[in-house]
Amino acid sequence: MPQIGSFTLLLALALAVYSFVAGALALYRNDDRLGETARRAGIACWAAVTIAAIALVLASFGNDFSVAYILHHSNRDLPIAYKFAALWSGQEGSLLLWAWLLSSYGLVMRLRYKVDPQLTAYASAIVAAVQVFFLLLVNFAAHPFGLVTGTIPPDGNGLNPLLQYPEMVIHPPMLYLGYVGVTAPFAFALGALIMKYPGEKWIHITRRWTMVAWLFLTCGVFLGAHWAYAVLGWGGYWGWDPVENASILPWLTMTAFLHSVMMQEKRGMMKMWNMWLIFTTFLLAIFGTFLTRSGVVSSVHAFAQSGIGIWFVWFLAIAFATCVFFFVRNRETLKSEHRLDSLISRESSFLFNNLVLLVACFAVLWGTLFPVLSEWVTGSKVTVGPPFFNRVNVPIGLFLLFLTAVGPLLAWRQTSWDSLRRNFLWPTIIGVATAIALIAGGMKPWQDSAYFYSLVAISLAAMVTATIVGEFWRGGRVIARQQHTNILEGMVVITRRNTRRYGGYIVHFGIILIVIGFAGLPFNQDKEQEMGFGDKMQIGGYTLVCQSFTQDDTPNYGSEWAVLDVYKNGKKIDTMFPERRFYKASEQTSTIVANRSRPNEDLYLVYTGKNPDTGKPIIKAHVNPLVMWIWIGVVVVGFGTVLALIPNTKPGKTNVTQKERDEAEVKRGAVEVGGD
Repeated sequence: MPQIGSFTLLLALALAVYSFVAGALALYRNDDRLGETARRAGIACWAAVTIAAIALVLASFGNDFSVAYILHHSNRDLPIAYKFAALWSGQEGSLLLWAWLLSSYGLVMRLRYKVDPQLTAYASAIVAAVQVFFLLLVNFAAHPFGLVTGTIPPDGNGLNPLLQYPEMVIHPPMLYLGYVGVTAPFAFALGALIMKYPGEKWIHITRRWTMVAWLFLTCGVFLGAHWAYAVLGWGGYWGWDPVENASILPWLTMTAFLHSVMMQEKRGMMKMWNMWLIFTTFLLAIFGTFLTRSGVVSSVHAFAQSGIGIWFVWFLAIAFATCVFFFVRNRETLKSEHRLDSLISRESSFLFNNLVLLVACFAVLWGTLFPVLSEWVTGSKVTVGPPFFNRVNVPIGLFLLFLTAVGPLLAWRQTSWDSLRRNFLWPTIIGVATAIALIAGGMKPWQDSAYFYSLVAISLAAMVTATIVGEFWRGGRVIARQQHTNILEGMVVITRRNTRRYGGYIVHFGIILIVIGFAGLPFNQDKEQEMGFGDKMQIGGYTLVCQSFTQDDTPNYGSEWAVLDVYKNGKKIDTMFPERRFYKASEQTSTIVANRSRPNEDLYLVYTGKNPDTGKPIIKAHVNPLVMWIWIGVVVVGFGTVLALIPNTKPGKTNVTQKERDEAEVKRGAVEVGGD
């Protein structure tokens, strides 16, 4: 297997080089036959990388410890699912996964070349250039099929215990699908710039690729957050870790692009801005990979320090220089066709949305790099922790929520104050009523800024929800009146006719649910206590009673756990089993959190070990309000994104009249019942 894998990686590199060189030459000469050979070489490159990836997985399943990578990241007693996950558990394997996913995106692009043959040819050549870089890495800088010198050990070192959790079988691939997927819209955008592509067709193509990458990256980020919550045992899900930050940076710029691209489609505006949003997203995705692998920052999520970082530095420099060169050369093709007519308009809401997202991106980037920059300048590393990120980003997030509430109520070009006041009245009333209800229920925002931010977040979430419901209601009512049906059927019809708009509203609602989950953070409680047989712990409204503590042994790990009965209001409601494991191959420990999750709060228990003096288990308990809504919100976001990707259904003979369309536009600024 190592020989097959090494050979196919070299073959893939040769095919990628040919695909890039021949593709570029074919575009220069306008030679369709040469271009076709470049396209087929790109397809063959996917086959070669696929064989290499399969070879590494088979080496893991076959316990081939002559391969250094398998020796360091697997062992004989490792469960089957984690043997497969060993493909991305280390530096070399994860780069091979990246190369395979990139070649898979390239395969889809090359098979769908008839969508726009010339633009796809440019994009294919650019993708091939990126493939060359990653295949150079896996062939010469981080070779996954390197062999062990000397005596081959009878067993491997085992997989990192933190990765031996079911979610880690899908979290890294999801995250990589998002990271790698950014390459496709980048390639189309750069290709369109190079060829001075007329019109906005490239935007339509790029938007779908970007939405797919955004969906995968969103899922990857939140799967990572859930893994941190379930495995690391610190009671939280987001600690502003440098690698966590690296994953959110391209997500912010992609989100900005997906909003501002509508201005280019509708009004021919922000062409330069959108081009650089795509370029920046790609560069940030590569930069995040650099942070993970270079050792520049310390993180529980990062790979071991290595000299591979310099490769990424050079690649980033070349990619940035290429973007700047073609932008300067062809910027005349990116002039806006219209100007901003009014600050009270849909265009201005997108513009403010973009500016706020980029401010958040810069703040996260600055905080992430500040320890490195401070060490370069002063010689001492100054750490920036969660307080900085929260202080900066929480107000930014609240302003984004406000824009999300106002934006759908604005019309293109200009919205009258009367129309805005009329449509914003009920959302405002609902938001204010929510704030009053929360204060009446015992929330005291004047005691702490965190309580104040939580109150504002939930109130704004209520406003946005009212706006979204109003959008569905008004659009559904127009259809129901025209087609003589009920309001629910009208909502379904309006959604199917404009899946992009109403799918976007569902995504916004999912974000609102996530924000509600975040809003519970200031009210978290935690307590740590030794708990012998019969001992009790009181936290929040719960009473924990230790019934026993025991241990077990498996071929892969030994474990010990506590058995805790949970009482509320004097009634037993559950039994929980927080666990601690010792993995034999790696000689490392890991926690398995016991979590009783409900819509109102989570009861979260961690077995931290035993007191060596008393032999009693030490239990740390957390009560975390509203956390479940984060994970529900992610599911809603995914559903809305998939819906937005589905093509619109065409209106039938009973289409809404132009007069009704005009009346709807005047009344609320943006219901479109017949499509984009």
